[in-house]
Amino acid sequence: MFGGLTGLTNPTGTDWGERMLNTVASKTIRHLFTQSESVEVFVRCYPSSKLLQGSIDSFKMSGRGLVIRKDFWVEEMSFESDAVAIDFSSVLSGKLALKQPTQAVAQVTLTEAGINHAFKAELVKKRLQNLSLPALTELSNGKPVSFDQVQLQLLPNNQVRILAKADLSDGELVPIGLTATLAVERRRRISFQDPQFEADTVPEAQREISQALSSALAEILDNMVDLDRFDLDGVTMRINRLETQGTNLVFSGYAQIERIPGNP
Repeated sequence: MFGGLTGLTNPTGTDWGERMLNTVASKTIRHLFTQSESVEVFVRCYPSSKLLQGSIDSFKMSGRGLVIRKDFWVEEMSFESDAVAIDFSSVLSGKLALKQPTQAVAQVTLTEAGINHAFKAELVKKRLQNLSLPALTELSNGKPVSFDQVQLQLLPNNQVRILAKADLSDGELVPIGLTATLAVERRRRISFQDPQFEADTVPEAQREISQALSSALAEILDNMVDLDRFDLDGVTMRINRLETQGTNLVFSGYAQIERIPGNP
C-alpha cells in the first residue's frame, strides 16, 4: 500500500511523504473549525528521509474564513513552527500526532463584522444579560440590567467605538456610546483602556445615566475578553501585539501546541 516509502519520492521527484503529510495535516486541522473556507498546510523537510524518524524542519498552516465554536468568525489565521517531531506512523493511518509540544509564530485577523457577530453568541451574551453588579443596580432601583444591540466599530490607532442599549428592566432602553483603546495584558487578555463617553450619541435627557452605564459597560468588557476562554483544544494562543487596520483587527503572537486535536 505504501510502496516507495523509503525514498519518499515519486518518479517525477515530487516529495511523496511531504505531500501525504500536507494532506493529512490539512484534513486534521480543518476538523478544529465549525467551518472553513480554506485550510492549507506546508511542510518542509530536507532530506525527505527524515520524515521516517518523524522529524520535519518547519510546519506552516494558513486558513481563511474560519468559524470557531459556531459563532466566532476568523478572517485569517496562520502559524509557522520551527523543527517539529511527529509520529510518522500516525500519518500512515490518516492522523497527525506530535511526539512533543511545539511553539509556533501566529497571526490572527478578525473583521469588524466578525467581532459584531461574536456579540450575538450565547457565550458572550450571557455575560451582558441580567447583570446585578452594584454599579448597575444602583441605577435601576435594584433590578438586573442587560446590554443589548452591542455594535463595535474599529478606529485608527487601536481605538474602538462601542454603541449599545441598556435595558434597566423598566421598559426604557438607554443608548450608550463610548470610545476606548485596545491593549494587550499578560499576553492573553484584551483590555479596553481609557474609556471616553460620547455624549453626542445620546439624547440630552439621558446623558447622565448613559454616562454611568457606559462606564460600567467599559469595565465589563475590560474583564471579559480572555483568550483562555476561546482556545482550541490542545492549542493555547498568546498575543504579543494587536493593531487596527481599517475594518480588520490583527493579532500577532504565538501558539503553544500541546497536541493536534480533532483527528478525524
